[in-house]
Amino acid sequence: MKRFALALICCALATSALAAPKPCEELKAEIEAKIQASGVTSYTLEIVTNDEVHDQNMVVGSCENGTKKIIYQKNDR
Repeated sequence: MKRFALALICCALATSALAAPKPCEELKAEIEAKIQASGVTSYTLEIVTNDEVHDQNMVVGSCENGTKKIIYQKNDR
């Protein structure tokens, strides 16, 4: 029974560690790498607060416990 309780506690701790929110700059860098790998050369990624989001279709990420969003805009040449 003690082993079962210990396993349950370990799983709960591991789950919360995996679900920890990422810092915005780290998430932005990951998204940027994926965009560049796709061959897109002219774009803008911006970290904004939830209040500053005007078009939900531009949101490509959420960070800092959902208080900020990362928005993407493709720049035309």
